[in-house]
Formats: sequence, C-alpha cells, structure tokens
Amino acid sequence: MSVLIEPGQLTHETDLVWLEGTEALDYVRQSLDRLPTRRGKPAYHRDGRMVGYARLGPDARSSRASGTFLRRVFWLLPHDRDGQPEGLYASGAPCEAVDPRTIAPRVKGYKTQRSEGGPPSDAMRELGMTLPKA
Repeated sequence: MSVLIEPGQLTHETDLVWLEGTEALDYVRQSLDRLPTRRGKPAYHRDGRMVGYARLGPDARSSRASGTFLRRVFWLLPHDRDGQPEGLYASGAPCEAVDPRTIAPRVKGYKTQRSEGGPPSDAMRELGMTLPKA
C-alpha cells in the first residue's frame, strides 16, 4: 500500500519508467514489490495492467534473506477510474493510489483533488480543508 511506503525505502531509485502516458490518468496505484533485479521491467502478476516501475542504482542492496530488491511498481485494475469512469472510483480513490503528477524518483507522491475524483466534499469545505491541486 502506498500509505505504508516509507521515504527511506525509495532512496536508491534513479528513475521511473512509464509504460504509457500518465497525462490522462487521475491516479495510479503504487506498491513496493520484491523483484529479482534493480533495473529491468518486472514481471506483472496482478489483474489489470502495469503502468510503470522504478529503477534502482548500483548501490541498492538486495535482501540477505531473499536476494530480491524492493522496487515501486505502478499499476491499475480493470475497475479503476480510467477504465470505468462511472464505476466504484468515480469519486475517491484506493488507499494505494496517488496522483502520478506528484511522483518522482525517491518521492512517494500523494493524493490530490484530481486523484480523489474532483472538487472537495461538502464536509471538507465546511472544515476549510482542501487537497493539493497538482
């Protein structure tokens, strides 16, 4: 889950590879996956599709126990907003979702009004709260 990613887990990222344009995507899901390499395109074993992934620098160390590397993978499921605009996530977003415009190497990213599906709720307005617009 995105909320469980700690900044220290991203320190060895050198760049992000996007497999498709993110301009039209309100959000992407991100997770830290255990992968056998630092840089190559990872195998994908989820429903939906992989949208991108992080590459690590040569100083990244593998896990002693498994020999794998923790790398971010960005993905979407078939019922996400880009595939079903009026579906489950017409408003709101999954907990591991972040606005792709807020992601960079070594930067976790965050939710925005766009990733949450539009303008702030009545409750947020009453409390004077807003999410970043990014």
